[in-house]
Amino acid sequence: MSSAIAYVRVSSKTQNYATQRDAIERAAAIRGDTIEIWYAEKKSAKTVKRPELDKLGADARAGRLRYRRVYCFKLDRLTRSGIRDTLQVISELQDGGVELVFVADGFDLSGPCAEIIIAVMSWASKMELMAKNERIAAARLRMESEGKAWGRPKRMDDATIAKAKELRAEGRSLRQIAVALTVPKSTIGRMLASQNVSAKSPA
Repeated sequence: MSSAIAYVRVSSKTQNYATQRDAIERAAAIRGDTIEIWYAEKKSAKTVKRPELDKLGADARAGRLRYRRVYCFKLDRLTRSGIRDTLQVISELQDGGVELVFVADGFDLSGPCAEIIIAVMSWASKMELMAKNERIAAARLRMESEGKAWGRPKRMDDATIAKAKELRAEGRSLRQIAVALTVPKSTIGRMLASQNVSAKSPA
């Protein structure tokens, strides 16, 4: 078995890497590789400014990578911001000696038509992202025109907020308030901060 590296990305903090990791590990095993190092981050596809991807590229260019084969679930995990950005990211990694393997896209970067395939897939990925953003914007406008609130429902209504502030005034800790109201401690802390109520534990 040979050792390899993997890069995974999800778009939001509520998502996890389980699906990508499982697919990458299975694909690597078929090729006789074991993933020893993971570069993972939770960043939107709207930007190419990704600390872990930048670190991977910098490590490759500086010769700090212990293994040269890098697995990625799909091309759009690197970027969804267009052909130029995608080709630039791939070129920088390859210039650093990286061999990229995309496990779900089914194409070989060493083939003669690799750049054409990358360009087409990058364009399609960007169009998909733009269409998704347009659908979200349209849904938001529709809900706002109907007088409905946009976004996630509030974890705390006005009565719960008032009760939390009352308990805090009594000297209760954030943990005690969270247990009493069955609301996450972090949510309690953010709410109190937004209400200019100290979230520090009483002395």
